[in-house]
Amino acid sequence: MSAGGMPPEPGPVSTAGDAPPFDPELRVALAALGDEAREPITLENLAARQQRDAAARPRPTVRDLRADGRFEVTELRVPGASGGQDVTLVSARPAGIAGPLPLLYYMHGGGMIAGNAWSVLPRLLREWALTMELAVVSVEYRLAPQAQYPAPVEDCYAGFVWVAGQAAQLGIDAGRIIVGGKSAGGGLAAALALLTRDRGGPTPIGQLLLSPMLDDRNDTFSSHQMAGIDTWDRSSNTTAWQALLGDRYGAADLPPYAAPGRATDLSGLPAAYIEVGSAETFRDEDVAYAQAIWQAGGQAELHVWPGAFHGFDTFAPQAVLSQDAGNARSRWLRRILTQSAPSSGSAR
Repeated sequence: MSAGGMPPEPGPVSTAGDAPPFDPELRVALAALGDEAREPITLENLAARQQRDAAARPRPTVRDLRADGRFEVTELRVPGASGGQDVTLVSARPAGIAGPLPLLYYMHGGGMIAGNAWSVLPRLLREWALTMELAVVSVEYRLAPQAQYPAPVEDCYAGFVWVAGQAAQLGIDAGRIIVGGKSAGGGLAAALALLTRDRGGPTPIGQLLLSPMLDDRNDTFSSHQMAGIDTWDRSSNTTAWQALLGDRYGAADLPPYAAPGRATDLSGLPAAYIEVGSAETFRDEDVAYAQAIWQAGGQAELHVWPGAFHGFDTFAPQAVLSQDAGNARSRWLRRILTQSAPSSGSAR
């Protein structure tokens, strides 16, 4: 493959100036959360924070997710990579719809150290599965530091290959699969797109990257500018990358499947939707990733939401900016799915 654009190597960063102002509605929502929302995660408090997250984060049951029969929901155990540990997938689709459906193959957020496959599904099903007649598979990948790279991305890849291979039995259109995720899940989705390209695996038609966690080097201008301000700042980010990479943290030869921001070849990738907030740690690495895709001749739609911090739409879902972001994501999904529909003559 021809060499593509590459996000710039982190270099000396000027002293960061004032942070971009938060959107007024988001600022109020963040203040209401208190100081705890911005308490950094460290190696010392990581275990306690993981326990707190596991206790507090919703984990709906299959019965809950079926929502009185509106959705068909199944938990699947599929073979892991190279005969390793099985991977749990949560498969859901609107009930009573005949024929194969397009699929959103989704990785949850949580900095690679928290989160679960079940908690993200109610919103995905409500906002996209029903309105777009879309199936969703959410991946329960292993978390760091108990499982380090490459375990999480290999879990995602194994599940993806299995789902594509069983598409007919699952009622899924194997030619209309989008990979997506938020934060850590966005980074895993980007890594999965690279991995399937390089291994000749099933080909997704799009990658939905929501504030993706892409670069372990953690030394962009925005990472310094938003230190101690964003809900996920460079201290927490460093802790998460150290947990994921272990002894490989900071290695010069780290593969792009561990940190997609290190990729030197972004050619031949599916169309990307990339969003990030202007007042967010990941701003500059995400903008650089979109630019590198363009430089490699690829397609990327980039949104930088003014005054948005990390996870803004989760903390303030009714804010106008959150609603605008949701609408933009939905428009992109509809467009990608319409372009790939069999009636358009461009199905893969």
